[in-house]
Amino acid sequence: MDAADDLFTREDPIFANKELLEISHLPGEGRIVGRDDEISDLATAVNPAIFGQSPSNVLIYGKTGTGKSLCAKYVSKRLVSTASEEGVTATFAYVDCAQDTTETQAVQTIAEGVNNPEQTGINIPDKGLSTSTYYKRLWRILDQRYDVVLILLDEIDKLDDDAILMQLSRAGEAGKITDCKLGVVGISNKIQYKDRMDERVKSSLCEREFVFPPYDANQLREIMQARADAFHDDVLEPSTIPRAAALAAREHGDARKAIDILRYAGEIAQANGEPTVREEFVTQARERAETDRFRELIRGSTPHSRYVLQALALLSLSNGRQDGFRTSRVYEIYENICRQEGSDSLSLRRVRDLLKEHAFLDIIEQSKHSGGSAEGSYTKHQLLEDPSVVKEVLTEDDAET
Repeated sequence: MDAADDLFTREDPIFANKELLEISHLPGEGRIVGRDDEISDLATAVNPAIFGQSPSNVLIYGKTGTGKSLCAKYVSKRLVSTASEEGVTATFAYVDCAQDTTETQAVQTIAEGVNNPEQTGINIPDKGLSTSTYYKRLWRILDQRYDVVLILLDEIDKLDDDAILMQLSRAGEAGKITDCKLGVVGISNKIQYKDRMDERVKSSLCEREFVFPPYDANQLREIMQARADAFHDDVLEPSTIPRAAALAAREHGDARKAIDILRYAGEIAQANGEPTVREEFVTQARERAETDRFRELIRGSTPHSRYVLQALALLSLSNGRQDGFRTSRVYEIYENICRQEGSDSLSLRRVRDLLKEHAFLDIIEQSKHSGGSAEGSYTKHQLLEDPSVVKEVLTEDDAET
């Protein structure tokens, strides 16, 4: 390659500020669309904190991409700044429970997030301490540094158990902290999550509950329009955002996925050397977004969990649009896949458990049926994801491993 040739593109002809289209980007107040009521309700629940009083513990429900985490972080940041104006020292800690699933991991993340070792003289190592020691250090940090702290537990349903919820929700009552007030904001995609809670935790944690509905097409269009300056002027064709909003609203009302679609459409234009992001790229981008979303859903799943999904995908592809498949039929195909992979199959009972886990993640849907006195009751399982996407992702992952 000639040294004078440029290996890299020095100027991006499509994106002016691509960061606006990243999921991790926390937009300013003017870019949060369609959630005024939810922000107001959440602010009211935690409002006592600005006076150094205990905020209400809150549970927020809603499907993926409905703005739950975005609004919780936004309100928490506003709370910290407003409390400061009132002479109250406040902060918040964010925990991604999909990553920190154990009690020890979660309390370590909280303690590390609120600590300043130069001020407290307390060290919070990544590992090596007992769970109780992490708690003791956390309580000391809270009482030393803060009047009020909010703990945001995102994807709270991914926690292994309720232990940390019991500790946090009753820390003041139990005398673990005396000078600091603590509030917990739990965020879940599962409206039925509360049903799994220990009754004692439920009574402490569920003081206020809010449900975030899916966005409609108009709101999704506003959300994407508010981020249109991620692109250079005149790069987006007029029909591109309306098309992306209509697709996303029809399928899920997921703002995160809608923004993904818009970003991917820009990347497709970029890869093809096109000067504009056309409507036709949106359809291609949607397929890519669907694949990436499913890949994220099954991240970290076990081989047998994948074999069960693969069995259901194969049944769906070979039998068309049925209203689901019985557990026995899924198990039969699962056993065939295990034989092909040279792996011992799990018991039918364990496979039932894996199917329940997939239903909890909204990857599949389960329905109960009655076969009368002859057959008794049975369960059918149906993929909620596109079976071709499921097969593609699982095949890719198997090839990589």
